[in-house]
Amino acid sequence: MNLDKITVKALIAADRQKVWNCYTDPAHITGWNFADPSWHCPSASNDLSIGGRYCARMEARDGSFGFDFEAYYTDIHFGEFFSYEFGDRQATVSFLEQDGMTEVRIVFDPETENPVALQQQGWQAILNNFKSYVEEN
Repeated sequence: MNLDKITVKALIAADRQKVWNCYTDPAHITGWNFADPSWHCPSASNDLSIGGRYCARMEARDGSFGFDFEAYYTDIHFGEFFSYEFGDRQATVSFLEQDGMTEVRIVFDPETENPVALQQQGWQAILNNFKSYVEEN
């Protein structure tokens, strides 16, 4: 099955450098990388280089479930965008300046186990959490 890519985006009231740093620094990633308060990201590592590994541990706060989201970078233009592979899927995260604000746009390949709408909602919820984190810090 060939599914169309999914796009999520958020306009963040912060300059592009701050947004980039919050998105890529493991000290920040653990503060925002979850879809709702019943989850958390207790650890993250990020080797931001071509072929470098990104790993974020995502867990339910009650300990009932957890997994590592692992990806490897395929293209990086610092401050502008990066692409990575996770399993047989790909994603690109772009940081676009707009009148003193930054739009973060993520385009990714869907998986085949869950409905596309559910995947889009989950990734958008994490991105919305990221927006709140950046604007509050």
